[in-house]
Amino acid sequence: MAYPHESRASRLRWRKFAGATLGMAALAMLTSVSGFAQETTLNETGSTLLYPMFTTWVAQYTKSHPGVHVNLGATGSEAGIQQVIAGAVNIGASDAYMSDADIRQHPQIINVPLAIAAQTINYNVPGLNALHLKLDGPTLAGMYSGAVRSWDAPQIAALNPGVSLPHHAIVPIRRAEGSGDTFVFTQFLTFSTPSWESDHGYGTTISWPSVPGSTTAVGNAGMVKAIASTAYSIGYVGVSYRDSVAQAKIGTVALKNGAGEFVLPTTDSIMAGAASLGARTPSDERLTLVFAPASGSYPLVNYEYAVVSTKQHDPAMAAAIRRFLLWTIVPSEDNAAWLTAAHFIPLPPHIWELSQAQIQSIK
Repeated sequence: MAYPHESRASRLRWRKFAGATLGMAALAMLTSVSGFAQETTLNETGSTLLYPMFTTWVAQYTKSHPGVHVNLGATGSEAGIQQVIAGAVNIGASDAYMSDADIRQHPQIINVPLAIAAQTINYNVPGLNALHLKLDGPTLAGMYSGAVRSWDAPQIAALNPGVSLPHHAIVPIRRAEGSGDTFVFTQFLTFSTPSWESDHGYGTTISWPSVPGSTTAVGNAGMVKAIASTAYSIGYVGVSYRDSVAQAKIGTVALKNGAGEFVLPTTDSIMAGAASLGARTPSDERLTLVFAPASGSYPLVNYEYAVVSTKQHDPAMAAAIRRFLLWTIVPSEDNAAWLTAAHFIPLPPHIWELSQAQIQSIK
């Protein structure tokens, strides 16, 4: 599904950029990951946003590495992080990075970006789903706190002049499990709305306000289904489910960014959000890309992380994890095409170099 002003040229331009030569280091890495892998089973679980991408990666990787088997799970980002910490899986997929406190407690765990993604705000208001209603952070915070209760509330009407809004109660839908999508969504509410920051904050799990009629859904697929089946509802969905959103014929919000503009989650706007803040990425790559101040930027952008322990019990397992993760970020036309199909964006060169360095630390 393409939104207005998302050109084919912009998608090809980013693919060419991400697939450009990164020097001898990239060539060396390509050589190092192309060898035959011994019989190995890797276990992964976590982010439902990353799950479609991991499904594609594993299908392609095992074609050229027949000795490798990868078991995938879509259990939510929080579970992915916890399962890696517990040693129950080799790779945790997460839309959220670990907190400073968690890193201090588990210094052997690294958070490695594999791609750039985004979340969309979706709604089901009969007759208005094709309009791209405009919303901002404070209004969304009000909808999820109960301060904004109906679709024709003054806060929503002021953002959508000329739109005939129904006098019907809003049904906010949130994730039932610990979710990276919840992490990114509540970061946006926190950064844009002081009252939300002081009362609720952000996280993969938070203490949600009690709002009459609100409900929960499990996973991104569950969120799309819940919004589609619940008139007058609103929720947040990982961008890899954009095609499901289109098939469900639910609306996508034009969201107010840090520059005061209402933008849709296009390739260009997600790139602008990532580029605006990505230069600040530290060596451990734990950085929010939410609510960038740049013009044209979409405000719900995030790194998609592989959460991994650098201290593996078996050197052969460590090597297998390194080979697989390095392969997922190799700049290539094939990988760029797979990422595009999932509505993800490849890592820019300076982030690719940081991720490669972190992956090489797995021993």
